[in-house]
Amino acid sequence: MMPVQGRTCFSRYVLKQIQYLHMEKDMAGVLDGVDQRTRLAGENRMELLLFSLGGSQRFGINVFKVQEVIQCPKLTKVAHSNKMVRGITNIRGKTIPVMDLASAIGKGRIEDVENSYVIVSEFNQSVQGFLVEGVDRIVNMKWEDIQPPPKGLGKDNYMTAVTKVDDKLVEIIDVEKVLSNLVGVKINISAETANVTKKAERAWCVMIVDDSVIARKQIKRTLDQMGIESIMANNGREGLDTLKQLAGECGHIKEKIDLVISDVEMPEMDGYTLTTEIRKDERLKSIPIILHTSLSGQFNSNMVKQVGANSFIPKFSAEQLGAEVKSYLTPVG
Repeated sequence: MMPVQGRTCFSRYVLKQIQYLHMEKDMAGVLDGVDQRTRLAGENRMELLLFSLGGSQRFGINVFKVQEVIQCPKLTKVAHSNKMVRGITNIRGKTIPVMDLASAIGKGRIEDVENSYVIVSEFNQSVQGFLVEGVDRIVNMKWEDIQPPPKGLGKDNYMTAVTKVDDKLVEIIDVEKVLSNLVGVKINISAETANVTKKAERAWCVMIVDDSVIARKQIKRTLDQMGIESIMANNGREGLDTLKQLAGECGHIKEKIDLVISDVEMPEMDGYTLTTEIRKDERLKSIPIILHTSLSGQFNSNMVKQVGANSFIPKFSAEQLGAEVKSYLTPVG
């Protein structure tokens, strides 16, 4: 991990890499960055920003979700706020909350705030800052090298995946779980959206593919209100294997599954690659696919067309998701 005296220069280096994607004043550079990262995603690859929360353990977050990395600015405390919120600050004209990520996942508070960093990120259509002790570097990874966390860790675990960098374990945090525990998520949908026309031969059935336990539960609770059955998969590889198995049992997937809702970021196989593989298989290719992700939406419209998905919606609005699902479920005959 970078020593304290070298952090400012390093932070600027990381910030330059990240802002290459986001700064509007150099539109050509932005588009080049988007194209480069779009190709990366289409190749089942991703870039991981490594950071520390105290101690030797390293953690990771997808660079796609990061707007910038800055040395922690002065924070204004908010009365009666959650203990995980260390304060608010103004960044580029926008007031954002800054959350102590170590505290949020049960690792204790970060004490040396002045020499810490804030990862400014966009999740689920909101911008927030995560206070971290130190920032390491950005690494280019294959999704197949990102693995699910070990089983049996318990419901209080905040890992969504693990990997190794320089032969050392990196824990990838389920930020959706962190935010859900902090601010909550509205799950209820309107009666109009919940009113789905029934099928004659069987109940509607949707496959949910997402590595986040919280995300899977949110989607399932939305579908439950619509009377729609669901099948779960923890990542793209598991989802594809399950679809192929079901299609093998009946000859064509539409006899078992009516729709796939897939996250984009997942260990072993991402949602783009999953969609590409589904479209290659004659038994599977006609099934509608909704990509449902907390990633920033600026690159997704091109990727939806490129890989053959039907639509993309950002996480998480139960009403928006329910309406999108309903638009694909129309009885035949």
